Amino acid sequence: MRKFIILCLLLILNTSVISAAQIKVKKLRIQSTNEYTRLVFDVSSIPEHQIFQLKNPNRLVIDFNNAYLEKSLKQPPKNHPILVRLRSAHRNKKDLRVVIDLQSKVAPKSFVLPAKNKYGPRLVIDLPAKSTQSFVKKWTKKNNKVVKTNRGKAKLFVVAVDAGHGGKDPGARGAHGTLEKKVVFEIAQKLAVLINKQPGMKAIMVRKGDYFVPLSQRRKIARKANADLFVSIHADAFNKSNVTGASVYTLSRRGATSVAARWLAKNENAADLVGGISLDDKDDILASVLLDLSQTATQDISQLVAKEVLNNFSRIGELHSHTVQKAGFVVLKSPDIPSILVETAFISNPKEERRLKSGIYQLKMAKAIQKGIVSYAKNHNIALATSVDKPVHKISKGETLLGIALKYGVTLDQLKQANMIASANSIKIGQILSIPAGS
Repeated sequence: MRKFIILCLLLILNTSVISAAQIKVKKLRIQSTNEYTRLVFDVSSIPEHQIFQLKNPNRLVIDFNNAYLEKSLKQPPKNHPILVRLRSAHRNKKDLRVVIDLQSKVAPKSFVLPAKNKYGPRLVIDLPAKSTQSFVKKWTKKNNKVVKTNRGKAKLFVVAVDAGHGGKDPGARGAHGTLEKKVVFEIAQKLAVLINKQPGMKAIMVRKGDYFVPLSQRRKIARKANADLFVSIHADAFNKSNVTGASVYTLSRRGATSVAARWLAKNENAADLVGGISLDDKDDILASVLLDLSQTATQDISQLVAKEVLNNFSRIGELHSHTVQKAGFVVLKSPDIPSILVETAFISNPKEERRLKSGIYQLKMAKAIQKGIVSYAKNHNIALATSVDKPVHKISKGETLLGIALKYGVTLDQLKQANMIASANSIKIGQILSIPAGS
């Protein structure tokens, strides 16, 4: 009994020593862009902290519980657009308070990052340069202008069309063996053709064949193409075969809006694991995006596009949900490109599986998405160019589709898709072909 009491006392004493160990605030790194200022506090361990604002004058206060300052913190640069100066002091002999004088009121967003690779634990605070609303206005105003190059061509509204899954990741499988990766690729092809026929718009296919593309790489492809919108196309699946209807999703940081949405998001995100790629984010910027994207202008625009697409879906068939759904799809987590994910139907439902295999139904779904995108552009004052020079080719005697494709540096499939040509034998002398953008 005596030994037990001594052991308990030692444990209590050890716990007291551990709890008394103060957190060390090592240094402050300040990173600034046109859109936000990032404050990175390097610490010895993740701190308990509080962040709040004071006014008259405007100040940002960060209280670190049971912490001390290792050395003086870095002052902000002179003439900084947000930060004025920084002060610090210890409170209650054990807590640390950091006060930052501000040019104006801000909307801080904070998160912590555990130790990783060469970096130790960090407290990160982002201070947006402007409010989300003003950023949306800036984005809209920018897209209202017809930007011209030296050749006088109007800037196109670029849509990245992403056919879900592919290659070794087949996606969901219908009761009769229909593969999701195949039917969504066919819908994506039809959507790309419709978008390319719309004056002022251009589509790029994220994957151009039956091969696997990691989810993070899909966003990079869209960004490289300077896409104004990212549309990911899927065919829904659920563990009950009687569930039906189309759905439209945007990103939710806080979780899905329904049990089905959470189940679906989990399965869609597993695609990276199928491809052998870790979903673990590897840099601070992307880590912050996963925490605050739902509050950015990009998310607001995604919601507007999603509503327009959903409205057009309701005119052609049954909806699984009459409101835009939210779920944590990795493929939607792009900080600078408005993104939506479209579930065209439930491949797990035998009736809808048959529809998904139908070229007529695929075209209806593609038209609904295309009309939703155009409706968004028109209803929210995003001007589309009325005349854009697109290369065309008039077929002469003796020419073949393959020869024409090689001449313009595009693939035969791209040329056929751009002109809705089912067979190379169906072309005629004098026929005008639209030449798609090269891969």
